[in-house]
Amino acid sequence: MLGRTAIRLGQVLALAAALAAVTPAQANDLPSFAQARAAHPVSDLTLLDRRGEPLQTLRLHPDRRVLPWVPLERMSPSLLRAMLVSEDQRFYEHSGVDWSAVAASAWGNLWNTRTRGASTVTMQLAGLLDEDLASRGGRSLMQKLGQAWVAGRLEKRWTKAQILEGYLNRVPLRGELIGVPAAAQAFFGKRPGGLDARESAMLAAMLRAPNASPAVIGARACGVLKAMGQGCEGLSDEVGAVLRRKPLAVADAPQWAPHFARLALKADGGAVQRSTLDAAWQRGAVGSLRRHLAELSGRQVEDGAVVVLDNASGEIRVWVGSSGSQLSEAAQVDHVLARRQPGSTLKPFLYELAIERRLITAASLLDDSPAQVSTAAGVYLPQNYDKHYRGWISARAALGNSLNVPAVRLSLMLTPEAVFERLNALGLQLPETGGFYGHSLALGSADVTLLALTNAYRALANGGRYAEVAMPGAVAPRDGAPSMRTLTAASARSGRVGQVADPRATFVVGDILADNNARALTFGLSSALALPFPASVKTGTSKDMRDNWCIGWSSRYTVGVWVGNSSGQAMQQVSGVSGAAPVWREVMLSLHAGRVPALAKAPTGVVQIDMRFEDPQEPPRREWFLAGTEQPVIHRAAVTPMLANPTDGAIYALDPDIPPAAQRLRFAHEGRLDNGAAQWRLDGRVIGRGATLDWLPMPGRHDLALLDARGRVLQQVKFEVRGAGMRTPPGGKGRPPMLTPQAAAGRPSPG
Repeated sequence: MLGRTAIRLGQVLALAAALAAVTPAQANDLPSFAQARAAHPVSDLTLLDRRGEPLQTLRLHPDRRVLPWVPLERMSPSLLRAMLVSEDQRFYEHSGVDWSAVAASAWGNLWNTRTRGASTVTMQLAGLLDEDLASRGGRSLMQKLGQAWVAGRLEKRWTKAQILEGYLNRVPLRGELIGVPAAAQAFFGKRPGGLDARESAMLAAMLRAPNASPAVIGARACGVLKAMGQGCEGLSDEVGAVLRRKPLAVADAPQWAPHFARLALKADGGAVQRSTLDAAWQRGAVGSLRRHLAELSGRQVEDGAVVVLDNASGEIRVWVGSSGSQLSEAAQVDHVLARRQPGSTLKPFLYELAIERRLITAASLLDDSPAQVSTAAGVYLPQNYDKHYRGWISARAALGNSLNVPAVRLSLMLTPEAVFERLNALGLQLPETGGFYGHSLALGSADVTLLALTNAYRALANGGRYAEVAMPGAVAPRDGAPSMRTLTAASARSGRVGQVADPRATFVVGDILADNNARALTFGLSSALALPFPASVKTGTSKDMRDNWCIGWSSRYTVGVWVGNSSGQAMQQVSGVSGAAPVWREVMLSLHAGRVPALAKAPTGVVQIDMRFEDPQEPPRREWFLAGTEQPVIHRAAVTPMLANPTDGAIYALDPDIPPAAQRLRFAHEGRLDNGAAQWRLDGRVIGRGATLDWLPMPGRHDLALLDARGRVLQQVKFEVRGAGMRTPPGGKGRPPMLTPQAAAGRPSPG
């Protein structure tokens, strides 16, 4: 027995000698209190709005939960007392090492007796702060000697209050929980300042063996309570219930901008990071989107997105990436950045380019009649949304009412390559070429993101000047203002910042899009697009109603809204004006509540004059023109009558699954005859009169002639109709593709 005691005493003396030999290098590596607090490794980052209001909490580390640092003065007095009673009763008396506890522990080791541990709060914190000590693990005497040395140095650099504060924020507790703030929230749904004596005792009891059984934790907690002069009746049941409970989420954790937070929050940017978003507007946009989608329930639409840009700075004020998990099956998808077909929202860029190049004015008469456009893939037959044609119509009315055929005719004048280049210059980054999209690009056949399209509209709002969207950087400068970085790296590298479009042409297009009378034929005078203040806006709907959009601007902000389905599934009778426009309207009204935006000022080189039309297509009005293009009287261009449908060499195939009466082929011509109605002669026999004629197709080859009222041939074409099941004969390569009359008509993109 004495031999064993002598051996243990020798070990203790040897360790004491080792303590004296510990180098002070560890103490020099210790962080200051300010450094330790600044480097606090939180697992949950909080996104603030531009004024400092919390918007979103994002979990970065699924294997541990560490909440932001909590100052000592914001912790419960009961908690502080329970922790010291449990871990370090002479905390305020020793200088890092409790030598009386060390002596008692050493004496107990000599006689193989279980005693209370000798580690003080300062020693435990030293082990948490010193990477070398933390990496060793275990509870050996050598480790404790190292902790004792570092603790002594720590006491000289930190105050007692700072040591206790650091310990409570860094000490590991049960499971993934690090620090009292995380444990208080997970177990009790409280902040540390709200803990009572019983809750504090439970947390203090977890310090020595965090993952002990509920019975052990309960017994220790009861001992702590008794030391504090408290009773512990029913405590064991409470401990069991608390430890069995599913950990609660972060207290009051806001969840308003999850998609933006994933982009903006940086792991090295601190626990709390400021953004350019506006919390009130963000919450309002989320509520408006969800409320309107709920009203559209039953129409097969579940998702949407909203983005608001500050015109002057490019800062993002609102970013709603999805309608949320309660409505959407793909709530994690950020639809602000997802590529979808924009429909008619590309038309303003087409008209702006045509006005800029002085091909048209806002008063120019455009032909809205059936058209056939020959392409490499066959005949392209654009149609208006409502399947009606309005003949000659001004460019203002054609754009305002979102007519498809005039837009395609403008594309023929400009060429798809020119339209493609302009859209890319505005940041849309179309992945293909102008030739790939062809003239359908005028009706939105390319895929774009809501953010890029809204920023392109912002360029129109800024008089044709393009600039990148700004995103908050990882760390805010010392003055508290968020730093900025560009979102689209490819665009930033290209350096495309500056004047892209003519400010005079963009002003005219903006005036058209703000003219409620100009869109009355399609949208009426009291649609969601009509605001009580000046705002330019355009809607768009992609093919088969898969996506609908509403994008517009005031003098201060540009707002973009998309509504659709993540899967690309078609909606049921939901167009731009009924789907996205009501959300756009509510967001615009909230942005300008209490402050009316200013009217856009006409730039130099734009004039407004009184004008009228030679024929009464539209009433007289005051109209804007680029200087040098103004005309007080608009004359309709003379157009030689010619066949619009069918084209020469066209081939049509009858579909056996469609009733014959539903497969009539429409004969139509362009231009007006001055001396009466046109005559239609098929295979040598006049079969009818009028601007159009619906004919029940008969298989075979046919000759069709367009005659004037006097019987003179104006144009003649040959076409073929094939019966059900007929195939293209050998050698037919290069001939026009087979089309049913319905296929030839195509499906329009509604405005």
